[in-house]
Amino acid sequence: MKPILSILPVDLIDRVLDEAFQLLNNLGFRLHDAEAAHLLVKAGAKIEAEVAHISEDLIRRSLASVPKKFELFNRQGDPVVHYSGDEVQFDPGSCAVNVLDPITKEHRPSQSTDLIQIVKVAEMLPQISAQSTAVVCHDSPEVIGDLYRLYLVLQYSNKPIVTGAFTADGLKPMLNLLAVDAGSPEALKKKPRAIFDVCPSPPLYWTDFAARNLVDLARAGVPAEMVSMPLAGATAPVTLIGSVVQHAAECLAGITIHQLASPGAPIVWGGAPAIFDMRSGTTPLGAIETAMIVAAYTQVGKSLGLPTHGYMCASDSKIVDAQAGLESGMTALIGSLAGVNMISGAGMLDFLACMSAEKLVIDAEAIAMTQRLARGVTLPRDSLALSTFAQTGLAGEFLKLQETRKLFKEEQYLPSKVIDRNSIRAWEQSGKTDAFERAHQRVEDLIDQYQQPELSSHTLKEFEKVLDRALQK
Repeated sequence: MKPILSILPVDLIDRVLDEAFQLLNNLGFRLHDAEAAHLLVKAGAKIEAEVAHISEDLIRRSLASVPKKFELFNRQGDPVVHYSGDEVQFDPGSCAVNVLDPITKEHRPSQSTDLIQIVKVAEMLPQISAQSTAVVCHDSPEVIGDLYRLYLVLQYSNKPIVTGAFTADGLKPMLNLLAVDAGSPEALKKKPRAIFDVCPSPPLYWTDFAARNLVDLARAGVPAEMVSMPLAGATAPVTLIGSVVQHAAECLAGITIHQLASPGAPIVWGGAPAIFDMRSGTTPLGAIETAMIVAAYTQVGKSLGLPTHGYMCASDSKIVDAQAGLESGMTALIGSLAGVNMISGAGMLDFLACMSAEKLVIDAEAIAMTQRLARGVTLPRDSLALSTFAQTGLAGEFLKLQETRKLFKEEQYLPSKVIDRNSIRAWEQSGKTDAFERAHQRVEDLIDQYQQPELSSHTLKEFEKVLDRALQK
């Protein structure tokens, strides 16, 4: 009895895919990578002036080889993230350039110490299934920025990781780092610990480095997560359904390149869409229409039997306030009910530009609530309520029943102290704290409880060798 959110009827999903196929065959998509172009031409596609045209038949042959499910593993080798069906997991958003200072409430450029703090907090939150390379480290050499962020996460976390390379040459050293952590490239392929976001540029453009990342990830057997970013009204049709069509076309093109490189390699139907706010010229990730696009394209991906991803649980607010809670909670709920396999964005503010550890722990409470709703209503073995009333009669003393003591933790989510459920008297006696103050205290408590993974000196030395080689290029 799990609740499910559906945006599109089945016949409309078919129309979305039909128009996406027509776009790719007739209008085509831009492609600048020579290796990807070679794969497409060899498979029968036509490329003229760096515009590729691919047929529905070629796309469907590529779709047929995509795994319907796969898993990400923690450092201990346990499968803890499941890309399949209606499984829903959350990770922090990625690549924020600022952090929210909890004392001054000002945005400041993020540093390595900020990433380490976020990783520690995420490691301690059971609602967060995977880590991310959450913030840009402005104090690290720019040439190895992506690699360095992954290096830090590997040192401080045992969880799976959502990451990405933003250059064609940046992917290989990151894969080398993960291979060291796994023990070998073969071990990494067998039990991948990381998934890489790969982003087409709207509209209908697979850049040289994005297409090359698709090819290289496929051949390495490491999962790729397409993050299509239609901007409704600016770089995509203004209608929500038009943006869903564009999203489908960009992802179908990416899947074709990816599967031609290595049939059967794991890939995810994902994205980070937004609407374009015509008043302010901004890209609100917290808008209800943005969440509707994600829920709709998730249905399209599921109709093809594909694993799914979306950017939700983020806010466009600049501080952790009522707007942040409203936008993050609503979009997390929509994503959960839509069955998005991996939802990125927890902890993020300001159109994904800022990360807050305090928001991350508040978002974890919202995530737990959505997870409780997604479990739905459980049914007793015998009657729904008659057997309980048979024990209490009209006295109504349910607190005395053994089943109340046994089942209340299963029936109810019990939040952390971030959520205040005390009486007003107890709240006053505890200092009249607001949610942000309580969240800041929880961040400090989690960091105090955190224990860093024990890595061998050999592994750490091998990590450093990978970084040194990347710096010398």
